[in-house]
Amino acid sequence: MPRVKLEGHIIVSESDLAAVMEELKNHITNTRAEKGCLTFKVSQDPNNKCRFNVYEEFDSAESFQYHQRRVQAPVWGSITANVERNYTIEGLEA
Repeated sequence: MPRVKLEGHIIVSESDLAAVMEELKNHITNTRAEKGCLTFKVSQDPNNKCRFNVYEEFDSAESFQYHQRRVQAPVWGSITANVERNYTIEGLEA
């Protein structure tokens, strides 16, 4: 099965920044524990505190899709509901 890679960034509003920062460690820990997660990196941009660079790699489309469903659920889903997402995804069939 082909790997799925997601790369890009998110933009968090100033009003949501504290909540995102507070929950981010849990989000990273939970994602890295998911079956099929190979790499999951989120880093705050040193030049823009509201921008977070994201790189994800999963071993299959199924594990990637599971992750996408999981992150929509509370708590992370509600905290990031207004986040601007800018991603490219490789490895998903059209």
